Amino acid sequence: MDTTFAILIVLIFIAVVFLLEGAYLTWNTYKGPEATRIERRLQAMSAGAHHSESMNLMKERLLSDTKIVQRFLLGIPRAHQLDRILLQSGLKLKVGTFLGLTLACGLATFFLLQLLPLPLLVNVLIGLAGATIPWMVVMRFRHKRLVKFEEQLPDAIDLMCRALRAGHALPQSLKMIGDEMSDPIAGEFRTTFDEVNYGFSLQEAMMNLATRIPSTDLRYMVIAVLIQRETGGNLAELLGNISALIRARLKLYGTIRVLAAEGKLSAWILTILPFAVALIIHLLNPDFMKVLWEDQTGLMMVVGIGGMMLAGIVWMRKIIKIQV
Repeated sequence: MDTTFAILIVLIFIAVVFLLEGAYLTWNTYKGPEATRIERRLQAMSAGAHHSESMNLMKERLLSDTKIVQRFLLGIPRAHQLDRILLQSGLKLKVGTFLGLTLACGLATFFLLQLLPLPLLVNVLIGLAGATIPWMVVMRFRHKRLVKFEEQLPDAIDLMCRALRAGHALPQSLKMIGDEMSDPIAGEFRTTFDEVNYGFSLQEAMMNLATRIPSTDLRYMVIAVLIQRETGGNLAELLGNISALIRARLKLYGTIRVLAAEGKLSAWILTILPFAVALIIHLLNPDFMKVLWEDQTGLMMVVGIGGMMLAGIVWMRKIIKIQV
């Protein structure tokens, strides 16, 4: 092997190493763990941010990874409100993915029902009901996350009180909540602290927190903090009183929830029972049920009964849903 060929091999090897290193650094800059973490925080902040000059520094939370779908979703009214609900659920879903899952569930339910001897109208209605499965899952996760947030809130406020009494500044107390507590409250307060570091005023950061988390107790705390910054006073004592009030409200809510459990179960049974009985009768004797959609009088009866059932469901919900 002559010297020129050996030098050429070494240079090619060095070039390949530099190429691989450059590709890795490029990927790590845009898709690495640190970049992903920063992007996730920026998007979470932008989902709750108000329109202000500070917003120019923020990235908009993408509604889809595909540019064409992103442009399409930007033209849909209330798409960002749906995105905020997905963010509140804690699920790593974007609006485009959620709408795709909704469409897939609806079509899958419709085509599976083709195997049963059901009318086309019934298949379409049940298919539309199947399309709501992703929405119900998201709302279930959102409800659980918000309930857990409200349960953690008194402890977080107590931690803020102790930090303030120890001489720490209010932003530092927010950081302590993000470092020492668990999600979901830790992530939200960490995002609020990051907003302050990125140039938001404390008032904007606290208002964004109240926007991201639709909690009445949290709004009480935010309003108390903002009023105290304008008028002065003992913030630690004020937050301590709010914490005691929230704990008393949660205790009362737990008592009411136990007392209303029987009513909720009865409401679910009364809501599901007519549909379950109608499905069983149709499977056992299809001719007996055909009159409901083949005869004009039957259709009128279905519409009338459906309206009364809907009114009954709304009425039962009003009875068992008690605001505290």
